[in-house]
Amino acid sequence: MIKKDMIISDIIAVDRRLAMILMQNGMHCFGCGAAQYETLEEACAVHGLSPEKADEIVGLMNHFLENAPEEQAEPA
Repeated sequence: MIKKDMIISDIIAVDRRLAMILMQNGMHCFGCGAAQYETLEEACAVHGLSPEKADEIVGLMNHFLENAPEEQAEPA
């Protein structure tokens, strides 16, 4: 389960396909050095996104994980 207080690199470690959700929301931070210490919530703030948007992104990621076929999961 993804939470907004998780570090970006830890989120990507769950399933690297989650990076596409970050990119779709204007955040390319998974490739940045800040991904090693910045939480999803902090990354949203840095990119000018509201706390509600962070909650929305968490929901999108968890929905993706719940519905992604296991055999196609791609851990980082």
